[in-house]
Amino acid sequence: MPDIHSLLMPALRLLPSEAAHNVTIRALAMGLGPTDKVSDDPVLATEVWGLKFRNPVGLSAGFDKGARVPDAMMRAGFGFAEAGTVTPLPQPGNPKPRMFRLSKDNAAINRLGFNGQGLGPYVKRISQRGPGLGPFGANIGKNKVTEDGAADYEIGIEAVAAYADYLVCNISSPNTPGLRAMQGRAIMSDMIERSLRARARAVPEEDKRPPMIIKIAPDLDEAERADIAAVIIETGVDGMIVANTTVLRPSQMTDPQTNEAGGLSGAPLFPIALEIVGEMYKRTEGRVPIIGCGGVASGEDAYRMIRAGASLVQLYTALAFHGPALVPRMKRELADLLKQDGFATVVDAVGADNRGG
Repeated sequence: MPDIHSLLMPALRLLPSEAAHNVTIRALAMGLGPTDKVSDDPVLATEVWGLKFRNPVGLSAGFDKGARVPDAMMRAGFGFAEAGTVTPLPQPGNPKPRMFRLSKDNAAINRLGFNGQGLGPYVKRISQRGPGLGPFGANIGKNKVTEDGAADYEIGIEAVAAYADYLVCNISSPNTPGLRAMQGRAIMSDMIERSLRARARAVPEEDKRPPMIIKIAPDLDEAERADIAAVIIETGVDGMIVANTTVLRPSQMTDPQTNEAGGLSGAPLFPIALEIVGEMYKRTEGRVPIIGCGGVASGEDAYRMIRAGASLVQLYTALAFHGPALVPRMKRELADLLKQDGFATVVDAVGADNRGG
């Protein structure tokens, strides 16, 4: 029998994309979200960066920009939740409309532009959280008008490091002018070094510092991917999120809104992200944990990401099409696939398709 949240999905789809999202966040903040009451299969439990995850399926940044509902999403079944991207100062983002639901392609396009209230309200919320149901990640970005981008990452990290289980530097959104230029080797190396020093200032005890992760774009040529992998290894960054939204428009897309400007997420992004997960796993020789992100919409998708080299996976866009019932269903499917192939743990399956290559 369908639950109330599944019944509400058709009504939400009648609203413009951004309005539907805002209604969803308000409802979750009021405690009206679903609860996954079924215990996760033990085969899904994993450990990355010394953090324990009851399952490897996480909520991507972008859904909860202001850190209003991370715990509500973990109650819905996610093994971890990431909030942001948050910028030091408030900013309105780009003009509306700026979110588009591409129903024919199970995809979305956004050009939000890091809209949000800034670090003040964000830090207040995360500092007041109690013990969570899983690891919480804080995703940091730069303000549109900031010229010294690394300075904004330093400010953000110093503000949130004491309250997050892991940190993400988002240098790959296509909607902030100049942001993706930070993926260039010299600029990225400088930003990472400064961000690591900011983390050390915020959390002086080395063993208590949250891992720092870099979120990269899918729109990179071979030389750029090689540079990023080299910088990740050289600087000692703890992990990567692969990948952010894409500016590409795959030829199979048919929705009338396909040519809207912005970053594309959802099903058409999956094969692109999957390929890069595998490539970055091989380039870093499996030494740097990867969170696979981009078009994940089923247990099979999650399993393919893991076999390609992802230690964890994230999703967001698929929720808009499948609703919260997707999460428990994905976990059941993933557990079945792991057991079917003889894997006792998620860790055993990580990179199975790309080892020794």
